[in-house]
Amino acid sequence: MEQLMQYVWQHRLWCSEDMVTNDGRRVRVLDPGTLNSDAGPDFFNAKVEIDGHTWVGNIEIHVRASDWHRHGHDHDKAYDNVILHVVDKDDAPVTRTTGEPIPQVVLQVSPRFGERYQQLVGANQQLPCASQLATVPHLTITEWMEALAFERLHSKVERLQQLYDQYSGNWEEVCYILLARTLGFGINSDALERLARRTPLRLLHKHSDSLLQVEALLLGQAGLLQEHQHDSDPYVQQLCREYAFLANKFTLTPMEAEAWKLFRIRPQNFPYRRIALLAHFVHGGFSLMQRIMEAPDTPALRQLFQVELTGYWSRHYTLGRETASATRALSAGSIDIVLINMVAPLFYARGEMTDDYPLTERAIGLLEDIKPEQNAIVATFAAAGITATDALTSQALIQLKRNYCDTRKCLFCKIGHRLLSQAAKRIE
Repeated sequence: MEQLMQYVWQHRLWCSEDMVTNDGRRVRVLDPGTLNSDAGPDFFNAKVEIDGHTWVGNIEIHVRASDWHRHGHDHDKAYDNVILHVVDKDDAPVTRTTGEPIPQVVLQVSPRFGERYQQLVGANQQLPCASQLATVPHLTITEWMEALAFERLHSKVERLQQLYDQYSGNWEEVCYILLARTLGFGINSDALERLARRTPLRLLHKHSDSLLQVEALLLGQAGLLQEHQHDSDPYVQQLCREYAFLANKFTLTPMEAEAWKLFRIRPQNFPYRRIALLAHFVHGGFSLMQRIMEAPDTPALRQLFQVELTGYWSRHYTLGRETASATRALSAGSIDIVLINMVAPLFYARGEMTDDYPLTERAIGLLEDIKPEQNAIVATFAAAGITATDALTSQALIQLKRNYCDTRKCLFCKIGHRLLSQAAKRIE
């Protein structure tokens, strides 16, 4: 409740400008101040006019006026600069540490505002505002989509910056970790990232001239060879022998096989295939970051990932079980996902870290070049009236759903703010 009152105060959503203190003085808010997220009064540097006299200072907000005493503010000098106490229930007078009374006002809010807020945060549906989206101006939604797209991109960039620091500025290592995670396509992303961290490039490069040894290292470290040690398949036997030798040589410990998810996923998404694809990029020396940066356009970037697996993996989705044909490693849609979740963030991160503005622009242009993702989140918003036109927009919708709708952070969502403002009869 107190957070909701802070929101009303911050955005000036009270019913009337005619506020009156508990002792009858007229109050006019010139500036609600800056919300304080740390200890101390709720708003700093506010400016209010009380009976024609202008006061500059802090604002404290409580549900009940008696909370001032309950929280010990009447004995805390940090609250002596409070110029106005804003409450929902006026059940006690308040004073500074000197005993001087502090002006107090009851915050008047439209009942419709509280009702709308409860409808949003209490709705038992994926999009709590779905039935009201039609009342939100198109410009508000468009501006919010742009902000969300950058918010999501920046969250990915922050993680890449951490990887960059962790791997001492080695962009190929960063690219390798990110590629592994991206090839998990959500289902096995965590497991593939763990595998890449457990099997670093410096180890793989020692044997990168042999595809067999690279595959043996990755599949063995993944813990996926242990249950196949007694298979009759000649290639599997080779993999097991190679890994046993290399594990002993480098004192390696494999992951637990239970880390991998196999249930209800398509054969082309089996972790064996994704690891074989990762091995393909490592074979001969991993230089994918350099190749990405040198690619002149989006078709050239797509071509980097239009890979056909040869040899054993041209006929297998898993170990030991042969299939008619399994050459194509990634579908066109999967390549788009790699460009969205790996290449665009790499462009943007490197551009920001090197002050290369054209590279950050290329990241945005790449996302605008790609068709919107086809998933449940995008479909849900489409049904509610917000259609994604490109990958930049679909990324924004994913950010909105996961970080605002699912957590019911309607107070921090521009769409939610618009609806609440309408309910308070203060459309901004």
